[in-house]
Amino acid sequence: MKIEIVKNKEEGAKVAFQLIQKATNEGATVFGLATGSTPETLYKELRSSDIDFSDKIAINLDEYIGLDSDHPQSYKTFMQKQLFEKKPFKETHIPNGMAPEETEVKRYNDILDKHPIDVQILGIGTNAHIGFNEPGTSFDTKTQKVELTEETIEANKRNFDSEKDVPKSAYSMGIASIMAAKKIILIAYGQNKAEAIAKTVNGAVNEDVPASILQKHSDVVIIVDEEAASQL
Repeated sequence: MKIEIVKNKEEGAKVAFQLIQKATNEGATVFGLATGSTPETLYKELRSSDIDFSDKIAINLDEYIGLDSDHPQSYKTFMQKQLFEKKPFKETHIPNGMAPEETEVKRYNDILDKHPIDVQILGIGTNAHIGFNEPGTSFDTKTQKVELTEETIEANKRNFDSEKDVPKSAYSMGIASIMAAKKIILIAYGQNKAEAIAKTVNGAVNEDVPASILQKHSDVVIIVDEEAASQL
């Protein structure tokens, strides 16, 4: 596990971009992507670069259940605006939030089996969730339907008109799915992520701290600003 401490989001984006560019130059073809505010500066960096994803595959971590792909707050819409419109991939895969659980879980697991991820981008929740895998999630999980905690709903409500509009469940890659990636880049900014980062890096590996499993991965880079690193 390598820790990169940066001054701000813009510097963090440049560090993450360099890692992605290096992986691409070394033959990486499948990229696991994250949503939320954390990777936005990275996606801005990618949009303004000359990197070519037209022969690459993108597989997203998660999607809200109950939101159509065209919904303004769906993660598909987010990815279109943040990256795909400017940097098209050969294939993009995002869970279908309107599909029945059994068929969608199987479909997404099949995609992951067919396209092993070379580089996985992650954010982290204040409770150390990765993807939408909340505390207590088994480390053995693959794609699954998850019920979101009140903490996660509270964190996400800023993107909706009111809290009642925030979906209460999502489809998410499981922790085992995430750990199967060859390289993982976790990005975190801000004081509110400091405790989660400290537990991830220095705490015991247990399912109450989902991101702590990253200690067991052979190639993880954690990019944090000084605030997020303040408890290390």
